[in-house]
Amino acid sequence: MVENGRTFQIFANAIMFLLTIFCLFPFVLLVVSSFTDEGTLIRNGYSLFPEKFSLESYSYMFQRLDTIVRAYSITVFVTVFGTVSSLLLTVLLSYPLSRSDLPHRGKFAFFVFFTMLFNGGLVPTYIMYTRYFNLDNTIWSLIIPALLVNAFYVIMMRTYFSTNIPDEVIEAGRMDGAGEFRILFQVVLPMSLPMVATLSLLIGLNYWNDWRNGLYYLTDPNLFSIQNMLNTMLQDVQFLASGGAGSNASEIAAQMPSVGIKMAIAVVGALPIMIVYPFFQKYFVKGITVGAVKG
Repeated sequence: MVENGRTFQIFANAIMFLLTIFCLFPFVLLVVSSFTDEGTLIRNGYSLFPEKFSLESYSYMFQRLDTIVRAYSITVFVTVFGTVSSLLLTVLLSYPLSRSDLPHRGKFAFFVFFTMLFNGGLVPTYIMYTRYFNLDNTIWSLIIPALLVNAFYVIMMRTYFSTNIPDEVIEAGRMDGAGEFRILFQVVLPMSLPMVATLSLLIGLNYWNDWRNGLYYLTDPNLFSIQNMLNTMLQDVQFLASGGAGSNASEIAAQMPSVGIKMAIAVVGALPIMIVYPFFQKYFVKGITVGAVKG
């Protein structure tokens, strides 16, 4: 029996090792391709062991170093402020819905669930934010449209509160004279770190990777996030490569790493998240498992 268990463990570890390799392979290939000479990429395609190493793609990108730094600064501010604000709103809605003594609890839960199925649509949303809230060409256009509470996150947090926070703990806090806000922030949230970390990561990823709000509401390049700036840079490269800039376009495009720069753009956009993710991983796995499977 012990031998069978050991064999299964070795087999399971081997399978997980292969799956890990399969997951890492595309990203490693992406990074290597971004450091590969343009001519080598065109001639031989993508390879883990390129014939010629080159920094040409990054050199072209970082000619706009001040623009990249500004875009990163905007993205970091939007991600941090938006994540904290959205998480706070999610918690403040989820906690009451998790309490069985909340009057009309079912009706409030239905309203939250309803928003998962229906929304106002893109055109009414755009008109509302630009005409009535005047968010166009402001940094708030990158924060507020995504700040509205996501029903899926509310359900995850509510489920975690309901299944992992004993009623006796909350009752003990009330007997000690603590109000609801004190119970929430000093008792419930410290016991909910896995789910808080999980939602922080999910919400933060949405803000970091968001480019549609910038596309819809921004025309001022000084307010572009890193995703919008990289998207604009990629469009410029494609425009020059297509010959749309006139008679000199083909000569300019020939000197430009149009293939490698796509890889470099992807690396610049994804690398910060790849660095941060390991610090949230253990909480992320536990939060997703407990919050989504139970209840």
